Formats: sequence, structure tokens, C-alpha cells
Amino acid sequence: MKRNLAYALLSPLLAAGLLLSPLAAPQHAAAAPVKLAATAKTSISVYVDDKKLSLSKAPYTKNGVTYVPMRELFKALDASVTWEAKAQTIIVRKDFTSITLTIGNKTALINGKSVKLDGAPEIKNNTTYVPARFVAESLGGTVKWDNAGRAVRITTEEYEWEKEYEQVQEELSNRPKYTPKQIVDMYDDSVVTITTNLALGSGVVIDDRYILTNYHVMQDASSATAITVNNKEIKVSGVVAYSKDNDLAIIQTDRSIGATPVEVGYGSLNVKKGDKVVAIGSPLGLQNTVSDGLISGVVYIGSTRYIQTSAPIDHGSSGGALFDEYGELIGITSGGYTSQADLNFAVSSLYGAILMEDLPAKPADNVKFLDPTLPATLVGESNDKIAALLKEQFSSLNTDQGMLELSNWKVTRDSQGWLVITSDIDPVFYTYYGGQTKEELRTWAINLAYELHRMLPGDKIQFQIFFDRIFGFEPRGFDSSEVKALGNEKWQVRFPVLDMQFKDQLYIDVRD
Repeated sequence: MKRNLAYALLSPLLAAGLLLSPLAAPQHAAAAPVKLAATAKTSISVYVDDKKLSLSKAPYTKNGVTYVPMRELFKALDASVTWEAKAQTIIVRKDFTSITLTIGNKTALINGKSVKLDGAPEIKNNTTYVPARFVAESLGGTVKWDNAGRAVRITTEEYEWEKEYEQVQEELSNRPKYTPKQIVDMYDDSVVTITTNLALGSGVVIDDRYILTNYHVMQDASSATAITVNNKEIKVSGVVAYSKDNDLAIIQTDRSIGATPVEVGYGSLNVKKGDKVVAIGSPLGLQNTVSDGLISGVVYIGSTRYIQTSAPIDHGSSGGALFDEYGELIGITSGGYTSQADLNFAVSSLYGAILMEDLPAKPADNVKFLDPTLPATLVGESNDKIAALLKEQFSSLNTDQGMLELSNWKVTRDSQGWLVITSDIDPVFYTYYGGQTKEELRTWAINLAYELHRMLPGDKIQFQIFFDRIFGFEPRGFDSSEVKALGNEKWQVRFPVLDMQFKDQLYIDVRD
């Protein structure tokens, strides 16, 4: 996929990528010199990015090569220059390009590689001159001879990028705007519901057999189905590309979807707070529900760019589409918080565009689902290994009130043969949000019970989450077994927030 460079300039991440990428040395073996149809006495002007340079000494030509005073030229090109008088050597640096020139020598070094010159640098009237074309092109610029104006015109890469950026901005400002209904008319069939053996989500059709969705929708799934707005069910063959860090995955269907593909580009780099947006997804399984709102902000979680929006979404919306008012896909809805502020988030579509570059030329026959994050069995494993696995995979729970953390995982076997698993809840989180997250904690624990029963089918298992905190006063209203005096005016309060027991059946109790 060809990227528009001006779009890339809009992104802090991509711009940083450009700055940090080494530049290949230009090839100058066949570079044509700037040839002038002028006498030696003809005045020559030099322009850099359409600005005429004020030169201390006049440029001149020799054997068809135009020479320009060194320091003024390098300053205009935003390059640093070092003059080594003893070795008669000029060292030029800009970004990741280093050029070494020697007076009277037709061989130069660019990033350590030898390059032949059409003319060697010279010292004339106590001024150092360098060949204009070689220097400018070595630093990424272009050079043209303006015969009518008797001028050498140099254009830097940065100036070209700026002009392209301005052109793109002008094009963006002239785009037509669409109403939510018009966007739905264009793309309603482009959003599908995705059901897996473990989860419910949404997806955006990006090609005849490819769907873009969230990574977490496909995580640990071993089968999946895409359901179109017309209730056509299409089997998913597997995952063809994914980024766990950016929470995105591209899945492949076993046959044509027959829907309008959505173009995935870099439009999300142009969004601003206050812009109108439209979300299409399947919250709680309600097929292709439409909601609208505003862009509340642009945030980074880790290194991933998210668009914060007031457009309402819910469970099942993950993997759905977020369009701007120009009808461009700007994000993949991924999650949010239950609050009156409608704090919802979408992964920037730019990561989808990057991910699409990894797609095969045509759908493959051997597509597989993601490798499971949990093993097939824990039978015969030590208590320590079971505890380590649970700590790695289940120590955090993303709730509507924020991230709930669990710590101090322990696994033991008691005298009655029970596998007893305990962990501690973040006491501050529980104090403020325990009642509000009760049902989310219950659902999460039932999922954990399912996985533990699958991995340890013959075991009687008890899982408990404890509130554990030390107070500087003796708390009232607790059972005597839940409060312990530690001395020095300190008391420990410890009680089970959740108690779950299962083997062939499940019992669960969650305390407010």
C-alpha cells in the first residue's frame, strides 16, 4: 500500500519514525552537472526553497559545474559544517547523512562510501567553494537550472513535504460532509457482527474476504462466524494479521462476504476535538446499531493512539467502525467506561492501514486462529506453576470504572484434596468501586472457573479474592474473624470479596 507522505507528517509517531530511519546514500556516479549557457562574467543567483541567498562571494562555473560559497549554502540547507584546516577537509552533517569533501579531490565520502564528483571543492579568493548539485542532492534535495532567471534553484525534501502537506490540507478542507444517515447508507453493510466460541464483537469489511476487528475479540477463539446486516452467516477461517499492542486483527472468511469494503487510510491523523463522528457496531449483539457523538480527545495508551469519543458503545461494539463526518474510517471501537460522560475509545485506523501491508496477495488456504494464551492442561503441574500462570494471565480486569488489579496469588492443596487459590484485590479500588463492579467481577470469575475446569477437569477448586488492609484504628461492624490486632495501634482487616467453588457444578458469592 502506498502511503501519502503528507499524511505521515501529521503523526507524531510516524514523523518520529522518519527522523529515526537511516537515509540511504544517494547515487551520484551519473549525476549531471548544472550547465550554464553564460559567460564567466554573468551573475548567477542561488535560490533555496524559493528564497534567494545573500552570498558573500559570487558563484561561478567551471567545466560545466556550478560552485557556490560553502558556508552560506550549508546554512540555507540547515546542515552543520566543520572545516579541518590542516587536512583541507570539509565535514557536513544533516540528520543521518554525513559528507566529507577535500579541497582539490574529486572523491567524496557519503556515510563512509566513496562517491565520484564532477568537480572538486576549491578555495578561491579566501572563500571555500563547493559543487552545488552534488551537495544539495547528497542532502536529499533537488537542483534545477533556471535559464531565464540565470539561477540555480535548490529544493529541499522538507520544503517539498511542506508543500505536499499544504496541498493535502487544502483538499481536506474541500471535502463534502455527510449526515449520519448518509454514512449509514454508504457503510451499513460494511460492518458485521462477529461471534466466536468465547466472545461477541464487531468487524469492518476491508476486502472481499478480510475483516478488521479488535485483537481481544479473537483472543483464545478457536472458531468464529461473521454475520452480515442481512443475516448472512459466513465462517471465519482464521487470523491473517494482528497486532496485540494495537489491539487489532484481520480475519479471513472462507468465502466472499459480498459487502462494500471500507478504505482504511490515515484520516485519523487529521481529527480534532469537537469533530462529529458516527459509530456502527453490535452492542450487546444488537446488529449494526448506529450512534453519533463528538471526538472528546486524542490520547496515547502506551504507544498506541486512541480516539476518545462521546458516541455511545457497549459490550459487543468492540471491532466496530468509527467514521468522521466525511465518511472516512478513523477508528476501530474498542472499549469505554460506564459514566454520564460517555468515555469511549477507538483504536486509530492508521494501525489498521499499517497492518494491511502484511496481508498476503490473495487469501491463503492454511489460515489458523491465534495461539491460545492458556495451556490445554495443568494436570500434573506444581502449585507454583499454576500460581505463576494465574498471575500472568489473570492479574488485571478492565472494568467500566478502570483497571482492577489482583496480587499475591497463592495456590495450595488442603487436607481434603481441594485446590485452593487465593489473591488480594486492590483495597483502594474496592473501597471506591466494589459495588459498581460486582457483576463484572462475577462474570470475570465465572470465565476463570471455565478455564480452570477445562485445564483441571478432575479437581475440586475453591477460588477466593480477599480484601486485605491495615488500619490505624479498630474498624467496627466486621466479624471477629475478619479483624486482627497487630499492636502499635494497627489492625488488619481481611475478608473474602469473592468466594467461588466448583467441580461438576459451580457456586459463587460476591460481596458488595
